[in-house]
Formats: sequence, C-alpha cells, structure tokens
Amino acid sequence: MQVVDQGGDKMVLHVGPQHPGSGHFRIVITLDGDYIIDAKPDPGYVHRGAEKMAEYRTYIQNIPHLERPVIIDATGITLPYVLTAEKILDVEPPERAQYIRMIMAELNRIISHLYWLAIYGIFLGHSTMFMWPMGDRELFIDLAESIGGTRVTFSYVVPGGVRNDIPGGFKERALKTFQYFEKRIKEYEEIFFNNPLMQSRTVGIGILKKQNAVKLGITGPNLRASGINSDTRKDEPYCFYNKIRFDIPVYKEGDSYARCMVRLRELQQSMDIIRQVLDRMKPGPIKHVIRGVMRGEPGEAFVRTEAARGTMFYHIVSNGERFPYRVKISVPSFRNLIGMSHLLVGSRLADMPAIYWSLDYWPVEADK
Repeated sequence: MQVVDQGGDKMVLHVGPQHPGSGHFRIVITLDGDYIIDAKPDPGYVHRGAEKMAEYRTYIQNIPHLERPVIIDATGITLPYVLTAEKILDVEPPERAQYIRMIMAELNRIISHLYWLAIYGIFLGHSTMFMWPMGDRELFIDLAESIGGTRVTFSYVVPGGVRNDIPGGFKERALKTFQYFEKRIKEYEEIFFNNPLMQSRTVGIGILKKQNAVKLGITGPNLRASGINSDTRKDEPYCFYNKIRFDIPVYKEGDSYARCMVRLRELQQSMDIIRQVLDRMKPGPIKHVIRGVMRGEPGEAFVRTEAARGTMFYHIVSNGERFPYRVKISVPSFRNLIGMSHLLVGSRLADMPAIYWSLDYWPVEADK
C-alpha cells in the first residue's frame, strides 16, 4: 500500500500477483477512502509464449501445449485450433467425430463453470458453495475422463476427428449424472443464488450497460448478461450446433448477479445439448486418417468458436511446411479484461471480489 497524496486521503493498493483472490495477476487500485477511483489491470505474470511455441511444432504436436493456458476448458481452447488447422490441411472429420467433439466441448463448459462457481462462492464467504460445485464437478470430470483418458487436459480433438470413440455405456452414465445434477442446480439456487446475502453483494453491483459491453468488446456470458443475444454456436455454427435446439441465456441487468445467472443457466443448456447429441449420433468412423506428414497448402485460415468464457478465435498462416508459419490466438479472457477497469472504478473496495470474479477472468488464458 502506498500513500499518493500528502493529505493521506488517497492510496494505492496492489492486489496480486501473489494474492489468492487475483490468481497470478495484479490490479493496481487507487482508493479515495474505500472508493476505487482508478484500477489498472497488470497482466503478463504467467505468459508462456504459446503462439511463438506453435511455430516450432507440428500441427499435431501443438495440441498438448495449447491446452495449458486454460486447462479447465481444454476442449474450448483446442477445438478452434483443430478446426482452423483442418482448413489449412483440407481435412473433413467424420460426422460421428463432430458430434463427439460437441460432447467434450459441453462437458468442458460445465467443468469450467462449476470451477468458477466454487471460487465465486468462497470469495463471497459461502464455503458450502465452494464444496458443492467442486464435488459435483468431479462427476463431469469422470465423464470426460472416460472419453479422453485423462482428468483435465485431454489432447482429445485432433485434425481429422478425435483420438478414440466414446466408451460403451457412456450414454446411460451421462443421463444418470444429468438427472442428479438437475436437482443440484435447484439446490444451488435455494442455498446461494436466492440467498439475500449473496444478492445484496451482487445485485446492482458492477453494472455493465449494453452499449458499453458492445463498445468494450466484451464476449461470452459477460456480454449476454448485459442484454446482448450473441453466441458463436448460434451466430457462426460449427460442428453440428445448427442441428441442435438450445437456448441462449440472456439477462438485461448487466450486474454481477446477472453474470452469475447466465452461467448457472448455461449448465442446463449444455446438458440439453449433450442429450440431443447422444440421441442423434450414429455409429461410424471417428477419424479421417491422414497419411504421412501433415502439410497444408500455403495460405491462411481462421475459425471462431464459443469457449466457456466467450469467443475463442484462431488465425493460422501456413507456408506449406509441417510447422505453422504463424498462430494467433484471441482469447475471451483478454477481451473481458478491458471491462474490468470500467466496472471497478466508482465501486467500493469491498465489492471488488464480487465484480472481479463475476467476470470469470482467467489470467493464464489471457497471458497465453
């Protein structure tokens, strides 16, 4: 803490980068009393050079390290990379592989949202809301592990399809899990979302107006919480999202509570998507086998998808070699970071955790 004027009324507070509430990320906050008059995000502490590393690895070798910036949404960050690489490589995955990709993407969305909800609960002082989502999250990790073979980072989606088929009995196991978790969502609402203490900490706090959300380039649940009906799965369908019926949760209030509610409702929508996929999916090949070294024609390609935190964008440039010439990743956390200062300035210091975590900012994803 540092006094910045002689009267001692204003001071600078450094939140992070070792602070458990910021997650390897620093916010430099200037306070006038307990009001925030300036907030400067200071990212970069977990930068690992994912884009540069991608220039020295083959298209298939890039998949494991590209998962690392956001391990709790591993499919969310690798699926758009593979879709972009397939354009460069001129490969079309089989129908069954497309559906399985959707299952993994939605499982990862649920896993990511439950992780966020657990952290949000503990930072609002509700320890039960930390333990419940973390425990329920294990059920979805188990489902994803039964497909991908590992608990967190799967390296499952590959150019041409997926590594392996879903195991026997997966549908019955998944439906049983969904039936249980739908009851849990109602319990979440009763114990946490309808809790007057939680609502007093979030309703009307950190309001992001519709026009500001658009102007600042906010994406994902944070954008939809400000009244913008935008989701890449609907706007620019990929895989077979255009064949699936699902709703886009949208709230007009734009406050911290609305941002929480969007993610809560998305849990149900992801389960509904997986149910429809399991009903539609037919037996068949799960991979288009690529013989020899993967080399694309010289050119460039880009793809957008809807990851757990919003629009994930890849731009790959190829010069015909087995390594990409250039890989550019546009991640949702970095774009949502722009709204952090906008929301914190004018708020009270005690409201900072509720606002900060309502954005679901993931420092490693932003720094990549």
